[in-house]
Amino acid sequence: MLYTPPSSTLDAVIQAIEIRFGGLVSVESTRFGTLTLRTDTRNLVDIARFLRDDPTTLCHQLIDIAGVDYPARDSRFDVVYQFLSLRHNMRVCLKVAVKEGLLVPTLIPLFPVANWWEREAWDMLGIRFADHPDLRRILTDYGFEGHPLRKDFPLTGYVEVRYDPDRQGVVYEPVHLNQAFRTFDFESPWEGIRSVLPGDEKANPTEKTTHA
Repeated sequence: MLYTPPSSTLDAVIQAIEIRFGGLVSVESTRFGTLTLRTDTRNLVDIARFLRDDPTTLCHQLIDIAGVDYPARDSRFDVVYQFLSLRHNMRVCLKVAVKEGLLVPTLIPLFPVANWWEREAWDMLGIRFADHPDLRRILTDYGFEGHPLRKDFPLTGYVEVRYDPDRQGVVYEPVHLNQAFRTFDFESPWEGIRSVLPGDEKANPTEKTTHA
């Protein structure tokens, strides 16, 4: 069962944040025992330090950093930080919106574990982090083109990678699909298929089979 911290605990955190930051931080929700906050990238480092050090929070663990892509939005990306307080058994989610091409401050000086997660956000979505000591790809190959978790990234990608035994090495080639995408008119298998599949014409559901 998911533990939900007392409302008094969340109220104390919200009050402490309002006293410290005023209107620079907004409370988005308190659902499922998680306090979700939203702020600007300019305040990110100060708020993360507050969440780590303030007695009402003591979020000493940064457990995840993720990016979300909203292509139609002016600030295209959300960077979502998940903090955990073992002392108060509480989770805090912090969101910042960022325009494509702009920099997000790194949290490595506060939480060294942010290193690989920021690299992953760069690799998958192209979100850049200012002052990151080693911002390079971490999941895709170093020669990979584009960022595969963007909504406008083609499903087939741009190139395919394979091992060529003749060349004794890895080669990059344009994507080649042996079968083109097709539009099937088959309905859900739970509802049945109206069209006749190849081979089904041999069956006559109206005939009754007799056994000797």
